[in-house]
Order: sequence, then structure tokens, then C-alpha cells
Amino acid sequence: MIDYRRIPDLWRRCDVTVRDFPFALFLFAASLFPAFHGFGTQLGGLATRPFDALTLAAVAIEGLPLAVRRRWPAACLALVSIGFALDQLRGYHEVAGTALPIALLSVGAHLERRRRVTAVVFSLGFVSLAVALHLLGGTEKVDGFALFYVSLVLVWGVGSWLRATRAAEAEQRLRVAEATRTAERTRIARELHDVVTHHVTAMVVQAEAARYLTAAPDRLDATLSTITDTGRRAISDLRHLLDLLNPDHDTPVDTPSVGDLHTLVEQTRRAGQPVEFTEEGERAESVGSAEFVAYRVVQEALTNALKYAHGSRTTVHLCYGEKEITVRVGTDGSGARTASPGGSGRGLAGLRERVDALGGEFSADRQANGGFLVRARIPAGDPR
Repeated sequence: MIDYRRIPDLWRRCDVTVRDFPFALFLFAASLFPAFHGFGTQLGGLATRPFDALTLAAVAIEGLPLAVRRRWPAACLALVSIGFALDQLRGYHEVAGTALPIALLSVGAHLERRRRVTAVVFSLGFVSLAVALHLLGGTEKVDGFALFYVSLVLVWGVGSWLRATRAAEAEQRLRVAEATRTAERTRIARELHDVVTHHVTAMVVQAEAARYLTAAPDRLDATLSTITDTGRRAISDLRHLLDLLNPDHDTPVDTPSVGDLHTLVEQTRRAGQPVEFTEEGERAESVGSAEFVAYRVVQEALTNALKYAHGSRTTVHLCYGEKEITVRVGTDGSGARTASPGGSGRGLAGLRERVDALGGEFSADRQANGGFLVRARIPAGDPR
């Protein structure tokens, strides 16, 4: 059975010449009806001539080239102009003369190269036609020719406006596409930073601590096991991230949320960081992206604690409000400062962007006691 709903889509897929041909054929066929003879464009004031054999050639040259008006607009205008001149000089005045403004509109809208040359050549051709009509005894005055020419110029101008509008829309689409690609690259870089940095930092810190445990085999074995578990966790998180980035992956992928913070805190403790975790308030059933951002805030803050304040007492306080989630992560500056592994500040900048995108507030400040404090207020739930 024929699916008629697919016909418009199939028609749009056809070449522009195929889509323009029916109108060109209609204009040609309409000019052949005796009832329409003499009702076309009349320029020059010559008497209407009866239909003869040359009329068929005139209307064919006028109407049929419209089939290529978008593919070859200059060639279309040249042929239509020749047919129009023949139509007016012979006094046929056929309906096919309507093709001239259509061809001009198409040139203005679709011609990309030598537009000025085309305009000059067409203007010279029009002047030549006007002179020829006058020499053949036409009654049209100069102001009549001028008015007709101005109307054709306006048609060309409309086509040029359509071309400029189409170009502006295409440029806007390019800008939007580029902005989308940039935002996507930024998002991917941010996710990779969040996923990789925390796990790798924990592994590096644990590996450095393992150097001093050679005399304690049991503690060394436990530390190495922790490093192994952290590596497996990193691989698992990376696989989840790759699933999110894969457009062909249609299986829902769980993203981290505040519900996973206990696992994150325990992992940080196993890396040698004393962490005190407290929760306040009642967690809402649906808080949208706020949970994910809150998780990333805590993750990045704990990563920085491992990097720069290893061994310092660290507090994580999470407060569930009616319309927001408040996160506070701080260290007391009592641990040993380390510069390994180094950071670029990209993590905190990314957190600020995440929180700002939800209309929240974010700050990361160094404290007087040598520690640091990260605070974030993240709107959640129904904003009304």
C-alpha cells in the first residue's frame, strides 16, 4: 500500500529542478489556451497579434526555463528575457510573460556570482527592447517604460532581501552550532576532570603513602587493595561517562547524586583523609540537576583536600532545604600541605559554572587557620 504521508517528504527530497518544473510547465500550458491569448504583460503599446507558429516558441522560451530558476538563475533570466522580448516585439502578449519578474526574483535570491554584471546586462537589454518597441511604432511613453523598469528593480530587490535573510539565518545556525559544540566540549572536559581527577588523586596519595609501609605488610596490603579498588571505580565511572556521550546508547545511565556521597566519603577516608560527614533536613523526592551538582561540589572539594591538605580534618555538611541544597566542605589546616599532584584551578571554575547555571551561589575561600572552605547554594525543586 502507498503511504501518502511520505509523499511530502519524498517531494522535498527531489532536486530543485524537478520541483520547479511543474510551475514552468503550467505557465507554458496556460499560454496555449486561446481564452488567455492577449491577456499577458503588454509593454510598448503594440497591437496584439493573433496566435501563430512562432508564438509556441516564444511562450516555450519564456515559461519552461523557470524549471532551472534556482539551479541556474542567470541562464534562466537570459532565456526568459529573450522569450519576453520576442513576445512583446511580435505583439503576442501571452500569460507566459509573467515569467520575467519570477526569473528576476530568482536571480536576486539565488545568484551568487557576477550579480552586478547580470544587472547591467539586463538593464541594457531592457533599454534595447524599449528602443526597438518605439521604432516598431509602439505607443508606450518613456514614463511607462521607466515605471515598468522600476517595478522589475523592486522585484530584484525583494529577491536580494530574501538572499540576505537566508544568508543571515545560515550564519546564525553556524554560530549556534559552534556554540553548541563549544558547550559540549566544555561539558565533556568538565565531566572527565571530575571523574578522573578525584580517583587519580586518591590513587597517587595512597601510592605515596605505601612507600612508608614496607615494614608493615598488613597495612601495605590494605593500601594496595584500596588503590586497586579506586582504580576499578575510576574505570567504572569512565565507562558510565562514555555511555552518556555515546549517541547510540539508549539504556538509561545512572549519574552520581547526593545519594552516592557516603561511598565518596568512605573512599576519601580510605585514602587517608579524616572526613566528618553530616546531613541535615529531609531529602526531596525530585530535585532535578541539583543533586548531581551537589555531588560534584563535594567530590571536587574532597579532591582538593587530598591534594593540598592531606591528613587535615575535613568536614562535609549537606543541608536539604525546601527549595535548595546547601553544601559546605572545609578543612582545618592541621594536615601536611602538599603540591602533588598539582592542579590548574579548572575544577573550581567548572563548579562555579555548574552552580551559576542553576541560579545558585558558589564560593571557595582560604581560612585564617590555613584551611579552606567551599560553599554552594544550589536551587532545587519547584522554583515557584
